[in-house]
Amino acid sequence: MRPRINRKYFSLKTLQVCVVLLFGASPIFATGTHNFIVRQNVSNSNREELAGRMRTITGWTNLTFDADGALKIGNAAVRGGSTSARDLLLKTISGNRVILIEDASSRKDVVFCRVVLGRLDRDPSSEVYVVLIDFDDFQQVSGDKQARAAFDVGWAVLHEVDHVVQDSEDPKEDIPGDCEGHINRMRRELGLPVRNSYFFSFLPIRNDNNLISRFVRLGFEEDRGSSKPKRYWLIWDAAVVGGLADPSELAGQFNQQK
Repeated sequence: MRPRINRKYFSLKTLQVCVVLLFGASPIFATGTHNFIVRQNVSNSNREELAGRMRTITGWTNLTFDADGALKIGNAAVRGGSTSARDLLLKTISGNRVILIEDASSRKDVVFCRVVLGRLDRDPSSEVYVVLIDFDDFQQVSGDKQARAAFDVGWAVLHEVDHVVQDSEDPKEDIPGDCEGHINRMRRELGLPVRNSYFFSFLPIRNDNNLISRFVRLGFEEDRGSSKPKRYWLIWDAAVVGGLADPSELAGQFNQQK
């Protein structure tokens, strides 16, 4: 039985059924000039964490969120960063789809990040793509330094933004898929290992007491030319972070090991 993230495979068609109403949303939506916004329920520390990660990825040293929560890239010279990441955010800023970042920490239905479709309460015909972030989940991740640099809240948000802006989809097979393929291009531009699959797998641990491991891992690879790729791992507790389609998968995983 293969572990998987507990959500439907992403497409904008299936997203239409995931509707939330945004009561009391920021008035800057009314201006039509901002379309990447952090909601007020995101704390200052989490807002700065996201901005800092995105500065590292894009190389935009002045990237920040203003007092209204709108993304600002400033006019500073670029220092390193990924050209593809900058292109994605420029396309987002100049596009016609509104993206709203919301804190969803400790929600059981959010594993790291997910995106749902929202509508403004004062304009039922409007569409807002809400990126839900469980900031707590990222605190549960351990593993190789190289893999952790390639997987954080900045990378997760860019993954969801790519879904919305590029109409990319997640795979049904255990491959990176179109969306993560775009994100992997950004990782290569930063000299980071790339994600080699979409699905996580159970950590292969057993002991004499027949306890079932709740820990899972996600693999990243460093391209070394003709030599065998170097593998790096991220590890977390699926019982805390979530992502199992059914708790019985723990038992299924154990039975396969016997």
